Amino acid sequence: MLQMKFARWTFGIAGVYGLLCLTPQLFMEERVGIDMPPKIEHPEFFYGFLGVAIAWQLAFLVIARDPARYRLMMLPAVVEKYSFGIACLVLFWQARLNVLIAPFAGIDLLLGTLFIAAYLHTKSAV
Repeated sequence: MLQMKFARWTFGIAGVYGLLCLTPQLFMEERVGIDMPPKIEHPEFFYGFLGVAIAWQLAFLVIARDPARYRLMMLPAVVEKYSFGIACLVLFWQARLNVLIAPFAGIDLLLGTLFIAAYLHTKSAV
């Protein structure tokens, strides 16, 4: 039972946190270009990234509702978190990452690790 609570809280917090961080960016295309030049030249990538990322936050909320049933979805959720965090680490080592992004990458790496723990401690519904 405790394992189920851990998974519910982990994915629930991740989903809400992600929605709070990502959704406002839908209205900040111009601001991003000012704060982190150059200007966004391919808005389809910017909005495409946000759309996919927001969809994943919704998936986290679905997983949180029934972790046992959606246990296998925890594995691609780990990939979602680690793909951003690891990419940011590599960009940091190449001196190509804006320092403002680093805390968010760290949070994603932490959440990815918590997702692995949730997966390992959640029994499948099947």
